[in-house]
Amino acid sequence: MHKRTSPKIFKRAKELRREMTPQERKLHAHLRAHRMGDVHFRPQHAIGNYIADFCAPRRKLIIELDGSQHLEQDEYDAERTAFFESKGYRVLRFWNNDVTNNLESVLTVIWDALQEQEAKRPGSARKPKGKE
Repeated sequence: MHKRTSPKIFKRAKELRREMTPQERKLHAHLRAHRMGDVHFRPQHAIGNYIADFCAPRRKLIIELDGSQHLEQDEYDAERTAFFESKGYRVLRFWNNDVTNNLESVLTVIWDALQEQEAKRPGSARKPKGKE
């Protein structure tokens, strides 16, 4: 049994990790292995009844990628975001097409959010590999 979710949701998260969208794979290549400022991001991370696309649990940051299906589910997305925020997470949302066509800008927004958090914590931030 997992403390943060049900076995059913945990199993679904595992399935989603194996079936990532092309945009999720592309972003994951830049977030995996502590490449973003030595922050650990987990893909398809289950929290409660929801699965976040990417989550940095220690930094309380969630990244959601939205495709065209999200145009018709604003209420559901707002509910998910409210739930994550109630657990202390900050949620960043990007359209799939932003990851496909403007990845550097997406990475910059994520990096800026991490730096903003780091400024509130004792110690200093590390630069991500390849960022200057």
